[in-house]
Amino acid sequence: MDIVTQGFRVAHAEGGDWDDLTGACIAGLGPLPAGANLGFVYVTDSLDEDLHKIVERLRRETRIHHWVGTIGFGVCVKGRELFDVSAMAVMAGALPKDSFCILPTVDKPDRPLPDEVRNWAAAHSPMLGVVHADPRNPSLERLFTAIQEQTGCFLVGGLTASRGALEQIAGDVTDGGVSGVLFGSEIGVFTGLTQGCSPIGPAHRITEGRDNVLMRLDDKPAFDVFRADIGELLARDLKRVEGYVHAAIPIPGSDRGADYLVRNLLGVYADKGWVAIGDRVQQGGSIMFVRRDGASAMADLKRMVHDVRRRAGAAPRAALYFSCVARGPNLFGLGSAELGTIADILGEVPLIGFFANGEISNNRLYGYTGVLALLM
Repeated sequence: MDIVTQGFRVAHAEGGDWDDLTGACIAGLGPLPAGANLGFVYVTDSLDEDLHKIVERLRRETRIHHWVGTIGFGVCVKGRELFDVSAMAVMAGALPKDSFCILPTVDKPDRPLPDEVRNWAAAHSPMLGVVHADPRNPSLERLFTAIQEQTGCFLVGGLTASRGALEQIAGDVTDGGVSGVLFGSEIGVFTGLTQGCSPIGPAHRITEGRDNVLMRLDDKPAFDVFRADIGELLARDLKRVEGYVHAAIPIPGSDRGADYLVRNLLGVYADKGWVAIGDRVQQGGSIMFVRRDGASAMADLKRMVHDVRRRAGAAPRAALYFSCVARGPNLFGLGSAELGTIADILGEVPLIGFFANGEISNNRLYGYTGVLALLM
């Protein structure tokens, strides 16, 4: 058994087939809290074809009917990052009756949520939704907005990351859209977001652009502005910016002025003075350039976790963490530095999550970020 707090238990296992790992996690949970009624399960993508069997066994042997989770390239568990190995993490908890509601798959933003979800939301004023999304759906941000508008809750979570099946768990195994669990106002929640990049220049006004191409920034050729921001050394060999320098779209009115959506650079065209990015550009909007920086990302991670822990006040009962696949060992090196840092700050709190193909905070889809949620 890994960690126990009042009402929640978490366990993990690695290095076996689905049956071995499920059995080890069930044994690791030990005696479940009285009234245990909600479980989370995250698995690495070597188990992508086994979700149905995993959920069936978890439900049968724990007698917990409601399970939520998905697949990731890696699994987060208190102080550990499990990559490149078959692994599973489970968390089981006991919550007040009717204080949560399973959100079945929502795959079209123009359709109303099921009556039972909307009726529950009207009665319980949900504060937080933990959701997982199928990256193949082209309308994810519109779906996030539709869920928020119909329930009023703040969404956190991540996109399934798998080289095989791309499924989620929301009561049953599902795919194709957004699903998860909503927590009523009876459950105290605190959330935070940490960036994996740091700005290398000021925000610029997009004075000309089309589709995903920046043509002019601050009334200057976009490439000239880009070159000035990254500096002469990188500008001499533009191949060096690949995977290191990114575009970022600032979010107006964000806390600390440091909330932005990171998007990949798709190409730079010095002869035309253009820069292409992985999102549609909005003429008159803002853009800046950022770099992936492990030291700055670690400092921001510590700031975020300390801030969420301070705002929470009392010790949380459980935590969920959703991190980008480009973070963890790919940004901070081996040794579970990211999850170890969170564990050092939070203390003995059950925590699980996964390394996602995009992170969800509020109704936005982020990249290179970490999203933390505390349940009180």
